[in-house]
Amino acid sequence: MNARTLTLGLCLLASPIWAQGFAGLGTAADGFALPQSPALFNFPEDHGPHPAYRIEWWYLTATLTGEDGAEYGVQWTLFRSALAPREAEGWDASQLWMGHAGLTSSEAHFSAERLARGGIGQAGARPAPFSAWIDDWAMTAIDPEAADALDALTLTARGTDFAYDLDLTATGPLIFHGDGGYSVKSAEGQASYYYSQPFYSVTGTLTLPDGPVAVTGNAWLDREWSSQPLSERQEGWDWVSLQFDSGARLMGFTLRQTDGTAYTAATWIEADGSTQAYLDGALTMTPLAVTDVAGREVPTEWRIELPDRGLDITTLPLNPQAWMDVSVSYWEGPIRMTGTHPGRGYLEMTGYD
Repeated sequence: MNARTLTLGLCLLASPIWAQGFAGLGTAADGFALPQSPALFNFPEDHGPHPAYRIEWWYLTATLTGEDGAEYGVQWTLFRSALAPREAEGWDASQLWMGHAGLTSSEAHFSAERLARGGIGQAGARPAPFSAWIDDWAMTAIDPEAADALDALTLTARGTDFAYDLDLTATGPLIFHGDGGYSVKSAEGQASYYYSQPFYSVTGTLTLPDGPVAVTGNAWLDREWSSQPLSERQEGWDWVSLQFDSGARLMGFTLRQTDGTAYTAATWIEADGSTQAYLDGALTMTPLAVTDVAGREVPTEWRIELPDRGLDITTLPLNPQAWMDVSVSYWEGPIRMTGTHPGRGYLEMTGYD
């Protein structure tokens, strides 16, 4: 680690929002903007950054298959975190950027991290033509004239032992979670703006220690921003993006609270892009098996139920050891579902430090 990276890392972890890990997302956000209902989106501008808000991310996961039938998962994330609700240029900029990349197979899990200070061009995002980047990692629009800036993307990242170069083409519409993109996260009313593009078809190449692997598959992009998305009594979450063999999809999460209860929400997405939002209590996520992961006890198998849709599934990880060994660490990996609605998806779990 060089001096610049160490300095940026210390700045990031000194920020109130990350000092407590993901639980820091529940700290007070004095001076920052807060999401309001009803959500009013303006595209393509809202594909870009929102510096008046304290935290934001561009978060993509992909379930992929090699020519020999082997399964893989890929994650690409760019986080923006603001030290203060103000604009500035150069090294006075208040925006910190953090990139995470992961690649998972049944036998190995790779993770990498990049850190940057905003204002000097090393990292950032712009709405038109769309691009989000940190160093040589990038998510970039292929066709600037497309109907939506996220309709077709290239995605690149690399770490010490892995890399990937993927092309993504959307086959369905943007999806807005909660109340038209206003996603409530707690009984106290904390919320975020949250939308997704869950309909990507993917082709490309993974580079592994044994060489390149051509892959095809599906991907899901989440866009979310807020200033205090959690309440002070929430300590982490378990989140899934599920793509069923039927063509339907589901986004769901449970936010674990310090008193042992949980707050849940979900969005059911039909194959044609029509949606139904589910409020707290409709979705149930029950851990079935725990794995020792990097010295932590992490629930890696789940039962997920959504009675209104007749959903009762069990999730199994492609690799139980899919731990993202980064500054603010968490579990993130591809899963398979069995039961009433088989398919593939992704599971993210935070707060198990």
